[in-house]
Amino acid sequence: MCFLAAGNTVVDALLSVAPRARGVDLSFADGKRLMLMTAHRRENFGAPMEEVFVAVRELADRFADLAVLYPVHPNPNVKEPAERILGGHPRIRLVAPLDYEPFVAAMSASYLVLTDSGGVQEEAPALGKPVLVLRNETERPEAVDAGVVRLVGPVRERIVGAVAELLTDANAYRAMARGVSPYGDGHAAGRIVDVLRGDLR
Repeated sequence: MCFLAAGNTVVDALLSVAPRARGVDLSFADGKRLMLMTAHRRENFGAPMEEVFVAVRELADRFADLAVLYPVHPNPNVKEPAERILGGHPRIRLVAPLDYEPFVAAMSASYLVLTDSGGVQEEAPALGKPVLVLRNETERPEAVDAGVVRLVGPVRERIVGAVAELLTDANAYRAMARGVSPYGDGHAAGRIVDVLRGDLR
């Protein structure tokens, strides 16, 4: 009950770091709309992961103003197909996994986020970034219900269609990029402290 009333402290941490976050080279994306991607879940290894990468390559080929930053997980089940399918494209940058502050900087600079990460589903909406989830289900349905996260699964047609809509339909983009997080407003820690102080009196 306290959690529901207070919010999630992960949003507190995010919003405290975001204004000063640095440390990621985004020069390759100058003048472009940046799509930040994370994809590493074991359930997507094999054909689903390849389908995701084919979709991203198709989008980069189709939209000349789209740049993609992908911090690649070192697992060979991720790294090998990522390099094979996405490598060599001038507007797709494959990098090593990022520390928290550079990752927040990249998230803050992004136009949209494509991910299978749970934490990113909580964080990116608080920064006003639409999130497309590379899964068919999520443990964070509140963000889906709020309209700031959308499930697309590891399915090429759905990924391409959803990203294309956000890139070409300003109303669809605005509907998701509202800076609304169902997980908190950056003041959860203060509320928790207030509750604990009250309980300890």
